[in-house]
Amino acid sequence: MANEEKKEVEIETVSVDEAPTVSSDKQTEIIEQLNGKIAELNDKYLRVAAELENTRRRASLDIESVSRNRAMGVAEKILPVMDAINAALTHSPDDEGIKTMKRAMQNAFAQIGIVKIESVGEMLNPQFHNAIQMVDKPDEKTPTNTIISELQPGYMFGDTVLRPAMVVVSK
Repeated sequence: MANEEKKEVEIETVSVDEAPTVSSDKQTEIIEQLNGKIAELNDKYLRVAAELENTRRRASLDIESVSRNRAMGVAEKILPVMDAINAALTHSPDDEGIKTMKRAMQNAFAQIGIVKIESVGEMLNPQFHNAIQMVDKPDEKTPTNTIISELQPGYMFGDTVLRPAMVVVSK
């Protein structure tokens, strides 16, 4: 350690009096420029954040829509199964096996969100009913356009009609 060299470092000092001075007008101008730049960057940040939130919202809605369309497609494919069960019940109304299948399908429909459209005794609503026949009123108390019988039940999935009910309406 005896051979160590010592290096000298010169430190230059500047006094406050020697520091460059900026006029107050120039300082105000620089501050205004910096504040403008901050406002511009803040605006860009807020726009990007809003755009990101909108993209997330759109993606969520798209996923929900695809999921809903897929569920509706499946629901439409199982409606004929319920029709077959109902037809079997008209031929064998006392068959416990068929009654059990119908209850199971009704429970599955309820879990999925499929609801039967009520028809008989209701007024005809073209949004929910498809009138395929008109008959004379069974009695004077029955108003015109009242559904007398249902030939095929209609179903809804949430607020969307999967299939309108096919009905017979009074004249």
